[in-house]
Amino acid sequence: MSAGPVYAWIHRAWYEDAPSGWLLLPLSGLYWLVLYVTRLLRACGVLRTHKAAVPVVIVGNITAGGTGKTPTVLWLVQELRARGFSPGIVSRGYGGSKADSSMRVEPDTDAAVAGDEPVLLAKRGQCPVVVDPDRVRAAQMLVDDGVDVIVADDGLQHYRLDRDYEICVIDGARGLGNRRLLPSGPLRESARRLESVEQVLVNGELRGSEYELTTGEQNAISFELVATDVCRLNGSLARPIGRFAGTTVHAVAAIGNPRRFFDLLRAQNIQVIEHVFPDHAVLARKDFEFGDDFDVFMTEKDAVKLRRDVTDKLWYVPVNLSMDPVLAAPLIEQIESRLRTGQDVA
Repeated sequence: MSAGPVYAWIHRAWYEDAPSGWLLLPLSGLYWLVLYVTRLLRACGVLRTHKAAVPVVIVGNITAGGTGKTPTVLWLVQELRARGFSPGIVSRGYGGSKADSSMRVEPDTDAAVAGDEPVLLAKRGQCPVVVDPDRVRAAQMLVDDGVDVIVADDGLQHYRLDRDYEICVIDGARGLGNRRLLPSGPLRESARRLESVEQVLVNGELRGSEYELTTGEQNAISFELVATDVCRLNGSLARPIGRFAGTTVHAVAAIGNPRRFFDLLRAQNIQVIEHVFPDHAVLARKDFEFGDDFDVFMTEKDAVKLRRDVTDKLWYVPVNLSMDPVLAAPLIEQIESRLRTGQDVA
């Protein structure tokens, strides 16, 4: 089954509560058992947490698939740097081949080695980025490099690394789906986990739900991902995205929620021919050749996987987080206060 039908099947099972999802419920029971035993071992002290020498902020989610964590990390790093911090980013490096040690990621690092998201973070974040499945080890490398606060891209479920502040990001359009655990639903942890994080952020507007909302969902802060420009992959030109209104483009997405990318383009009155690939898929030039003269748009995360010596037809669309300043200011003040306290303790 190709990526498009697979994505459609998962979406129906998880977010439209199609009957096919119930077939996987026994496996969700096993998943719950693993979570329960792991939590019990942590409570008994068998599984220990490690406190980094500097404060740690986790930006993660409790659902499988994309929610907007990477733009949130970039926004947070920018806000922290504006307040005098020297942040660094730790990432698992999903999709990369480097898995046996910590690795510093530079803007020109091969995404096939480090993973697409870490390379994007290095390009846009303007701060040290380290990848390692062992986030405790990665955090130590960042401390050795002189950072005074660590922002973990994902890792909400990586409990070995102690944390001072937790942010959980939810996709407003999809919410928590059918609220069942993997694989019959999208949840990595129970919805009640939202009640223990410091802040829930919602990418877009949280749509109405037939389920009772948790305290975290009720107190969530919304943000939007906005695109203002479209950039040629070969670096020769950038244009306002509004210039493409009324045109037809091929849109390629190998991200957790490709529908959000397509909807972003359609909101600009761009006609979209959809091409869906699995999240973090390795893309080649042939994946962008469609035998016509339409331009080809891709996400910035997909763009870091490709060489720049390409035709003028290939473009990528950077996005940035936009949040109401009235809501953003007290949130950042709360995070800063927590981090200052963590620095004093360390």
